[in-house]
Amino acid sequence: MLNCDTLIRNASILDGSGAAPELLDVALRGDRICEIGPSLDYSAKVIVEAKGLSLSPGFIDVHTHDDTSVIQTPTMLPKLSQGVTTVIVGNCGISASPVHLRGEPPDPMNLLGDAAAFHYPTFAAYVEAVSKAQPAVNVGALIGHTSLRNNHMDRLDRVATGDEIAAMRAQLQDALDGGALGLSSGLAYLSANAASTEEVLELAQPLAAAGAIYTTHMRSETEAILDAMNEAFEIGRLSRIPVIISHLKCAGIANWGRSGEVLQALEGARDSQQVGCDCYPYAAGSSTLDLRQVDERVEITITWSTPHPEMAGQSLAQIAAAWSLPQVEAARRLQPAGAIYHSISEQDMRRILCHPATMIGSDGLPNDPRPHPRLWGTFPRVLGRYSREEKLLSLPAAIHKMTQMPAQRFGLEERGMIRKGYFADLVLFDPEKIKDTATFTDPVRTSEGLVSVWVNGVLSYSTEGATAERGGRFLPRGKTSWLQ
Repeated sequence: MLNCDTLIRNASILDGSGAAPELLDVALRGDRICEIGPSLDYSAKVIVEAKGLSLSPGFIDVHTHDDTSVIQTPTMLPKLSQGVTTVIVGNCGISASPVHLRGEPPDPMNLLGDAAAFHYPTFAAYVEAVSKAQPAVNVGALIGHTSLRNNHMDRLDRVATGDEIAAMRAQLQDALDGGALGLSSGLAYLSANAASTEEVLELAQPLAAAGAIYTTHMRSETEAILDAMNEAFEIGRLSRIPVIISHLKCAGIANWGRSGEVLQALEGARDSQQVGCDCYPYAAGSSTLDLRQVDERVEITITWSTPHPEMAGQSLAQIAAAWSLPQVEAARRLQPAGAIYHSISEQDMRRILCHPATMIGSDGLPNDPRPHPRLWGTFPRVLGRYSREEKLLSLPAAIHKMTQMPAQRFGLEERGMIRKGYFADLVLFDPEKIKDTATFTDPVRTSEGLVSVWVNGVLSYSTEGATAERGGRFLPRGKTSWLQ
């Protein structure tokens, strides 16, 4: 009889490929899956009787802003409690490294914390800090375009010079050599909006040779969305690199109903290049308070305000009425601040969520004192509400969007599938009970239906909550394998 550390018996295996589930046993030894099959004859230190519950690869949250959280709060309960075993940080052009600040971080880098949170002048320093903290989840990291601009430009409302781009590119190359996954941009934000397409193209030059990717919070998600998509596709095509459009949506009431033409544009690009996207399962976004997004037809909730912290939790309309001001003027008085914008059509979101090119990303903001519920509920919401209850997508298809697809796109080798020899990132859950419980009014709530979560073979979460063990590690870039 062979030995293993953990034997999971009679689990309904969703292997991550999108295939139908199969009732099997899974044996874990160390940080790996050592065997899969029916009625395994293994002697195990721990035996888990799954009794037909679903066992899937650990979920990969492809769009997070957990850069500093994985170090400062390494228990990572918001993610672990929903089955996430790997987070991708450094999205939307903002990364915690490499960063040299001259005062407070510019918007939206402040989403990652104040100046005291940025201790990582080099990517190597960040990797070392992650390894020392040993978070409960694995960490893969992108390098932010805005962070690089901050390091080398005296002001961010202009195009970078050739020398500045060369300095940024050198820092990016150093990070790629250290295992970074690629480059992210946040061209919609004022800190990067002045950057030209040519600036991004020149900065992206090292990506192809490294086998790295480009992700983008596009220049526009509103009326000019097709132009913004074309810019992203052009950067990918000319640089010969895969492109991932972050949190694809049709934002703003004037833009509702356009998801069909947006997805048609995505499909057209996919005919000739590697292009995908991610999406969160909510009809509301969250970021810093941007005067350009203030629309009195849209419900906007203030989540924090530096000059007026007492206004957190109130709507912008309520605050404006109390101050006898137009909403845009009230917003100006509140800045810097955070906000939740109910500016997305549910129908558009569902159509994008179901598209075969779409991965799942929470885009949660862990430093927000009143976060969007997506921080705690994204993955169970997809599995419970949109798969089980509304049948928008099958359970195997939903799991595929959370596991194999992101692992292959981001180059997370030997992860994202239940396969012999792969790392033992696993989630055992009840498919009939899994659901999110976090709401806009009560956002800090764990989901239901999760039974066990293993990260690199370490039991890290159970029905009783987080265990005392943390098994996460930094994940360097491996070889990408694009799924069309």
